[in-house]
Amino acid sequence: MTDTEHPRSIRSFVTRAGRITEAQERALEILWPRYGVEFSTEPLSFDVLFARQAPRTVEIGFGNGENLAEMASAHPERDYLGIEVHRPGVGRLLLALEERQLTNVRVICHDAVEVLTRQIPTRSLDEVVILFPDPWPKKRHHKRRLVQSTFVELVVDRMQPGGILRMATDWAPYAQEMLATLQANPRLQNLSPDGTYIPRPADRIVTRFERRGERLGHEVWDLAFRHI
Repeated sequence: MTDTEHPRSIRSFVTRAGRITEAQERALEILWPRYGVEFSTEPLSFDVLFARQAPRTVEIGFGNGENLAEMASAHPERDYLGIEVHRPGVGRLLLALEERQLTNVRVICHDAVEVLTRQIPTRSLDEVVILFPDPWPKKRHHKRRLVQSTFVELVVDRMQPGGILRMATDWAPYAQEMLATLQANPRLQNLSPDGTYIPRPADRIVTRFERRGERLGHEVWDLAFRHI
């Protein structure tokens, strides 16, 4: 896949310096060799990376890693790859992985579109999870939204038939846009009984970000689509 097919002149994120704790900085130095994967233009071999064959889940933009660590703990039979650009969140996840002694998680600190384009082989993923991506609420910033048709097509290319794409947002206009974008892809089937949103999955933990939204009165919309 070429850069012209997925141009990156407009990114869906802004790299923030952010406040990083000493513990997170230390985790990035000491634990990265164990859990981290450097970005490369060469496709990954998941069988080599995890030294086994197992169902594979990628979480894009995992924030501070709460959900990813919980999923990996609950499903040791699956392998998880987290992609996040912000170093404090990566450091926090590394600490959680070490505390729980998880062996089924690896982390890439890089732009998810470039990782999917260059590093993730086609038809290699069983599940992709994207929770609360930046809604870029101002109209002039809508072009920065991650969930657009070209991105969805890229994700579907990387999923095996039968794989599940899961998303959630607490921004109503973005939820409507996500739904329309996913429904427009002929290779995706909505798993909602009424063709809209699904009930909140029982195994999706309430993250700190989501709890903050609840205090502000935000509703949450979950989506699940199958690659057919």
